[in-house]
Amino acid sequence: MSAPAITARALEKRFGRTAALRGVDLEVPPGSSLSVLGPNGAGKSTLLRLLAGLSRPSSGSLDVAGHPAFAREARARVGYIGHATLLYATLSARENLVFAGRLHNVSDPGSRADVLLEEEGLAEVTGRPAGSFSRGMAQRLAIARGLVHDPEIVLLDEPFTGLDRRSAERLAQRLRELHREGRTVVLVTHDLERAVESADAALVLSRGRVAFSTRAGAESAAELERAYLAAADASR
Repeated sequence: MSAPAITARALEKRFGRTAALRGVDLEVPPGSSLSVLGPNGAGKSTLLRLLAGLSRPSSGSLDVAGHPAFAREARARVGYIGHATLLYATLSARENLVFAGRLHNVSDPGSRADVLLEEEGLAEVTGRPAGSFSRGMAQRLAIARGLVHDPEIVLLDEPFTGLDRRSAERLAQRLRELHREGRTVVLVTHDLERAVESADAALVLSRGRVAFSTRAGAESAAELERAYLAAADASR
């Protein structure tokens, strides 16, 4: 049996006296897809940043791809797409990807950029500055940048925010493709419908704790919605 892609045990993250995560246990099999839901302040983005190695746990353990999440070996296997695209507005789409590729020591960043631009439907705008892109186009470019080093694990923080219906449907299809490619996908979202359709499993965070977890699917949607609403009520 393959080792888990992600394993957390008694994971905690504190900011001063405030606990953003409290005793989180988590195990994500390789090649699976997990949706993480919860109200604002529940700890979703904090969890994703820990998984990406951008922050260290205050206590507990967190392993990604068999290594501590903040270790270089783990970070090299993770692609992180945050809520903000953080693209370089004055650089072209291709220049953004080539720059990211060089940071990740991709052997031929130009060729890799061209492949990803084609996959994301951006080949015709490769020379346009990223600052001129619509929200949907910028999100697609951000996903391409997150995949530039061909990561095993892809983390996405609220990627559907601000997208029109057409762009949201395209993104949902792209997430399914990443899953079919065998990548492990962790999606933070407020969208219950997307959480159910895009993942093998889902969990609800409430005040930094796992309040509910389930295998995703139509049969669990009602339970997931009740848990999400209860977490939202508890946060008020």
